[in-house]
Amino acid sequence: MSQARDLVSMRSGQKGVVASVHGGLGVTKRLDAMGIRPGVNLVKVAGQLFGGPVVVQVGNAQMAVGFGMAKKILVETESQQEKS
Repeated sequence: MSQARDLVSMRSGQKGVVASVHGGLGVTKRLDAMGIRPGVNLVKVAGQLFGGPVVVQVGNAQMAVGFGMAKKILVETESQQEKS
């Protein structure tokens, strides 16, 4: 069984599927409104090294997610999906 990694630790350009969101109701609702929920495909477009926002693409839309919120999004990356 493959393990998911948080959005911050993904490489730029890497694709994956959201495995889960670890946060309270507010975080979950905000991400859901952005289209980020378990089962959704996304691509990490860019990220800052030390605590800046992470830019992701969901469908045709690109959006920035704060560092703290990005740490709560667990993603199963393509390389992990191929192994399972």
